Parts: sequence; structure tokens; C-alpha cells
Amino acid sequence: MQARFDNSYARDLPGLYVPWKPAEVPAPRLLYLNRPLAEELGLDLATLPPGEVAAVIAGNRVPEGAEPIAQVYAGHQFGGFSPQLGDGRAVLLGEVVDRNGQRRDIALKGSGRTPFSRGGDGKAAVGPMLREVIIGEAMHALGIPTTRALAVAATGEDVYRERVLPGAVLARVAASHLRVGTFEFFASRDDREKLRQLADYAIARHDPDLAGTPGRYLQLLARVTQRQAELIAQWMNVGFIHGVMNTDNMTISGETIDYGPCAFMEAYDPRAVFSSIDHGGRYAYGNQPAIAQWNLARFAEALLPLVVGDNEDSAPAVAEATAVLETFPKLFQAALLRGLRAKLGFAESGDDAADAGLANDWLGLLHAQKVDFTLGWRRLADAAAGNDAPLQSLFADAEPLNAWLTRWRARCAQDATHSTETRVQQMRRASPWVIPRNHRVEEALQAASETDDLGPFERLLAALRNPYEVTAENAAYAQPAPEAVTACYQTFCGT
Repeated sequence: MQARFDNSYARDLPGLYVPWKPAEVPAPRLLYLNRPLAEELGLDLATLPPGEVAAVIAGNRVPEGAEPIAQVYAGHQFGGFSPQLGDGRAVLLGEVVDRNGQRRDIALKGSGRTPFSRGGDGKAAVGPMLREVIIGEAMHALGIPTTRALAVAATGEDVYRERVLPGAVLARVAASHLRVGTFEFFASRDDREKLRQLADYAIARHDPDLAGTPGRYLQLLARVTQRQAELIAQWMNVGFIHGVMNTDNMTISGETIDYGPCAFMEAYDPRAVFSSIDHGGRYAYGNQPAIAQWNLARFAEALLPLVVGDNEDSAPAVAEATAVLETFPKLFQAALLRGLRAKLGFAESGDDAADAGLANDWLGLLHAQKVDFTLGWRRLADAAAGNDAPLQSLFADAEPLNAWLTRWRARCAQDATHSTETRVQQMRRASPWVIPRNHRVEEALQAASETDDLGPFERLLAALRNPYEVTAENAAYAQPAPEAVTACYQTFCGT
């Protein structure tokens, strides 16, 4: 593989990682290659024989210029602090500057044990790695910041979980793999010099206009707070549940990372949980904004020594950091309302409290009558076009719906500049028709893992890349799972 590697993390941050090569595997075989992403990154993968690509993705061949490392980080996992986590089954191959001038990480996941494996085997299975492809590409198509899958290679070896599974390695692309937990690792050790190096590196990479400025560490907290507020609002507006919002899974870049026990909600329920390991519902759909703010508080604590600096009195720095954290609810609500207005077909202007109240009443209707979140929004656009019947068919009792529709139409009438056609187009651009329906995801992963049949995976992926477009061939992917399936559906972290 020819690539223009420029490995700033390895070059600029000695002591923040361990040099480490991926483990070799017996029989690498290419399962998936994201050709457009490879082209965007300036990689020649699409021109190489599949066997050569598989050898690189599986870790058997380290590309020229790559400097594979295992990054160290800590993290709060389900509220409890783990002082050392790190890349236990991953290596960062290196960084490339893509055709748009953006620096991107290329990492391998499932590439064997590292010094941070904590007793794990360092491996990954075909199903969870293809899940990363499906959900990541769906999120990208929905316009939500996300890490992306470059490729997946089968390894030709078995992985032992609850049962024996075929092994695989994922090549993941990210704006960076810097996490809240990366900062927590050095802050918990009171290693201020490395913490400062890390923060300055993060600023140079993600917020270069702050580099060298007074107060930059507090401003870094503010920027990350803004990015996370906008990201979580986007999750909420498509019904996405991350499932494992630990601080080591919150990026500084504002990208969604780690598609393990994640899922898209079907019937609307703020308490929805699909993760098999979230027994108390800590990371339920409706808890995600509060958890994001909690994670950001941990980030603020990690940055605090740098915000305090040489001052003997830390109280002003604590007050400043607290003030930044307290902006999160307002930032989140503003971002959420922008998305809700688009989905409701409103122009940007309007009474915020009234519009938010109308949106909340709509969500309350969906919850009370267990209406599918995605279809409910999509068929509201049909109502905007003058056809209430598809929407009414989702409700067992249409009377509360009709009362709400009267209020909604009165609000729509206030937007004098919005024609019916403009409103309908806006709503259909804001609410997808196709999402990764959980039963379709499992169907695809099961076929790939158990019978080596990639057909269902490829067809699902093709549908997800056009989430707003109504087509006959994708109609099956727009249908909800049977209620009996959704009632007992669980996702797993894959480790």
C-alpha cells in the first residue's frame, strides 16, 4: 500500500504510547473495502490485488512510512474510574493527510494483544467488525460526525467468545483517536508536562486557531463542549443510542467512536436500552445528554491543572471551568431545537419555548402509543404534503394525533415564506426513510459470520448510503422489526 504517512502523534508525543506491531494472522482475506474513502485518503488500495490489501488490513504487512503504536488512555466506565485502559486490541498504524488537507488516523482494531490488553486476546470477530462498517457508514450518510471503516479483513483464525467465531480486523479512520480518557490518564498521574504536551497537540490538531493563545486550555474545553453538544443532539434526532458512553469513548474531535453495543431506536422510548452490559440503564437514549455533560466534567477535571497554571489559588480556574460546563445544556438544547425545527418543517425563526413544547408534545404522542420513531417523523412529512392517512395508521388512537396536527399546522402557517413543497422537502431531508434496523443488521452479520455470505451485508449497506431516498428496492429496509424481536433485542460489545 502506497500512502503519504505523516505520524505526528508518534513524532511529537514520546511517552504517550508504546511502539507495537500488529500480530500476523494465518489467512487474511478481504471482506470489505471502502473504495471512495480510500480515494479520499489518497491510498492506492483500489488498484491493488485483494490479497495484498487483506495482508495490510489484517496486520501481516506494515505499509512503508507507517509507525504502528498502541496509545495509552484511562477512562470512567459506567461511572467507575479505570486508571489504565489503552489500545488493548488496536494499533494506530499512522496518519495521512487526505486530499482535502485533513489529517486522519488509520488504526487497526482486532490486531492482537498489546501491553494494554489486560488479559484479553486482542482479537475481534467478523460480526462486530462489520457492525462498525454498517453503523459508521449509516451515520456518515446521515451527516453525523463519525469514525469510518476503511476495510475489514478476515484473519482465518477462530475467536473464542460465548462461542467460536471467525476472526477479523477492522481498519478504522478517524480525525484522531484522542479521547477524554487520554487526558484522564496523565491527569490522574499528576504528570503535568505530558498533560500539557497532549493538550497542545490536541489544540494544534483540532483547534489550531487557539495554539499559543492565553487561556487556550479553557477554550479547548469550550470547543469540545460545543462539539459534543451538537453531536449528541444529532444522535437524539435520529434515535441513535450509543450504548457505552464511557469517557474513553468520547472523542476530542467530536466524532462518534466505537460501534459496539449501539442501536437505533424503533418504538420511541426515552428509557430504551439495547446494550447487554447496561443493566441499570445508565446509557439509555434519554440519558445521553446528561452523560455527555458528566463526561465533559471529567475532561474539565483533567484539564484543570493546566487552567490553574502557576496560580496559587485554584478557585478562579474551577469557577471558569464550571461556567463552561454549565453552557452545555443551552448549547445542546439549541442544537436539538435546530434539528427538531427542520424535522417539523419550520423555518428557523419562531418562539423557542413554543416550538420546543410542540416538539415535546409530539414525542409524547409517539411514546404514549409506541409509535416507530423513524416512521413517525417520515410520515409527518406526508401529512405536510396533505396526506394524513399514512401517519394516522401508526396510531391506535388518532384523536390525540389529530389535535396535535391542528396545532402543528397553525404553527406552519406562521412561516409565510415556506411553501408546502419547500416544507415537505425540508422535512424529508431531515428525517431518514432508512436506518440500520436492528433485525436487518443482525440478519447481515449472521449471514456473514455463519455462512460467509456477504450478500445481505452489501445490500443493507447500499440502502443505508441513501437514507433519505424512497426506492422500491430499499422498501424492505424501511420496515420496523416485528415487535417480538424488538422487545428482546440486545447488542454486545464484541470483546
